Amino acid sequence: MNLSISFIDHQAERELRHLKNVVKAAVFVIVALIIVFVVVARARAETLIGEASYYTYESCKKEGASGIFTASGERFNENDYTAALWNCPFGAIYRVTNLLTGAWVEIRINDRGPSKRLVKKGRIIDLSKKAMQTLCGVDGLKQGIIKVKIERIK
Repeated sequence: MNLSISFIDHQAERELRHLKNVVKAAVFVIVALIIVFVVVARARAETLIGEASYYTYESCKKEGASGIFTASGERFNENDYTAALWNCPFGAIYRVTNLLTGAWVEIRINDRGPSKRLVKKGRIIDLSKKAMQTLCGVDGLKQGIIKVKIERIK
């Protein structure tokens, strides 16, 4: 009788060890899937496609802003490679690509914008005049709006 109890105990121990290994593997897979999901979601959140416009001292003044200082507190310079973008830290670096020509430029975020009413219409970023000119030349400045992809670099 002791022999049969010993055999059952031994078998139960093996099954319990196997069950523990299965649970460990399942936990590992779940954690790995969560990490992959977070990384993919973050990458998607930092790549946007939409319309870009540009702004100058004059356009800021027309909208009622001073045209001198950005939301970050630094002096606005339309001849720098800077831009206005919502929901990202000041100083973040983005690559902006003109989807029509493939031209790209790296810009630094130092302001907030475009205006909320334009965001609802698909505008995702306001570029400095210099950045816009680099993306599409002087003719692009006449158009005022281009289709872009923006990707966070830093």
